[in-house]
Amino acid sequence: MKIGIFVKRDRLDFARQLRDIVTWLFRRGSEVVVDERVATDFQLSPVTASSAAEIPRAVDIIIVFGGDGTLLSVARLVGNARVPILGVNLGTLGFLTVVTLDELYPAFETILAGRHRLDRRNMLKAEVRQNGSATPTVFHALNDVVVNKGALGRMISLDLWINGDFTSSFRADGMIVSTPTGSTAYSLSAGGPIVYPALDAVTLTPICPHTLTHRPLVIPAKGKIGIVLRSGEDVTLTIDGQVGVSLQTGAEVICTESEFQVDLIQPTERNFFEVLHEKLKWGDRWQRR
Repeated sequence: MKIGIFVKRDRLDFARQLRDIVTWLFRRGSEVVVDERVATDFQLSPVTASSAAEIPRAVDIIIVFGGDGTLLSVARLVGNARVPILGVNLGTLGFLTVVTLDELYPAFETILAGRHRLDRRNMLKAEVRQNGSATPTVFHALNDVVVNKGALGRMISLDLWINGDFTSSFRADGMIVSTPTGSTAYSLSAGGPIVYPALDAVTLTPICPHTLTHRPLVIPAKGKIGIVLRSGEDVTLTIDGQVGVSLQTGAEVICTESEFQVDLIQPTERNFFEVLHEKLKWGDRWQRR
């Protein structure tokens, strides 16, 4: 089996453990492919070094060591390669990187034996048109697409259209369009609902709306969402909180279901609600009694 490994380059404190992991996989007949810069920085051997962009099409599975942010960037890199991803949590809060280091080697055994399951997640596609451009700039997001004001800016004014029907005008700090996967990220912090990952749905969550009756809205994933920036200064469109582009007045953002999907490897029997219990501390108060 050919296994691609991604890890943040600044996690040199993890280098020794990663070298042990590479050796363990090699002894079980797996070929490990890593970014050439990571291979050098972490002094990894024996590995095949490649550019990060080429890894998804050269391997059978990908293992991501880090937090949810690292996995999100890898998910966008995978694109239409449809390579399953295993997220291993090196941080604190991780809804996508749910496997811990203590569970790592049993998880590897499960994967190498083919006993794991795949959890398929939908992505969003965002098309941005502004300044009279006929050709949109296209982005894909696993978590969310966010139109947001700058740190010192005033509230912005947005028009929202769904499937060509005018929905409402908003004066707010911004708007979050999230997948079910992203419902436990920024949208949750802004008061949005937790959406079960298998649902074909998209959530629209206003950020600090001036009119309190503007509440989060859940629509089918096949819907076409149009957001037009009517006014605002220092407004930015962000993709998964990692990629950003400035928006000018009159800019139009069209969000639809992406043709790309992400397959997350689930090597354990832990279900979604157990993850919520663990990460959000649901029921903690009663368990301590």
